[in-house]
Amino acid sequence: MKLAIVQPYFFPYIGYFQLIGAVDKFVVYDDVHFMKKRWINRNYILIAGQPSFIIVPLRKVSQNKLIKDVEIADESGWRAKMLRSVELAYKKAPYFNDGFAVVHDVVNKNESQISNLAAESLKAVARFLGIETEFVDTSTIYNNSHLRAQERILNICEVERASAYINPIGGIPLYSKEAFGDKNINLNFLKPAPPPYKQYAADFVPSLSIIDVLMFNPRDKIKEYLGHYELV
Repeated sequence: MKLAIVQPYFFPYIGYFQLIGAVDKFVVYDDVHFMKKRWINRNYILIAGQPSFIIVPLRKVSQNKLIKDVEIADESGWRAKMLRSVELAYKKAPYFNDGFAVVHDVVNKNESQISNLAAESLKAVARFLGIETEFVDTSTIYNNSHLRAQERILNICEVERASAYINPIGGIPLYSKEAFGDKNINLNFLKPAPPPYKQYAADFVPSLSIIDVLMFNPRDKIKEYLGHYELV
């Protein structure tokens, strides 16, 4: 059984979904500390040819809080504003109707915690693309928050009886193949290599939210993109 354990990001880039599609079970790693200026409550879309943020506003943000405890600041009316920004940015895109329906349903979910809303964005896109990976909605069920870093990941892998653990490529300095091998777990890192696709202009803007991919590509083509990666 292949396992991944990653913090919930809000409509992340396609490499995140490549990781989801590469495993049998995906654990939403939500009981670790919230980090500012990450992708938990924001991402880039394409506005006037430039990467521009869409942001879910948060209440009393602190890096001392766990991701699961960070609340959304709904009093700002951000939902309608975000949907309007996405609509204006992509209403002329060839697959706007399908892509916007996914975004609309997620943004209008009655969620008060950012971890739940971000996880909903992951699951909604996975459903749309036909990714059958099982989601574990919260990492709190493992009752191992006293462990740190690699030891905690190894513990979850053992609980889930994983034979393989796949991590985003950025985790190479954090994890030891030897330590995982000692537990009979194969450790790999996913290196995305998604191809460019046609946007509005001639110059391709990479690494945007999956929203951009949904707007400019048919579903079958996106499914093909999911396989464009290397395991190292």
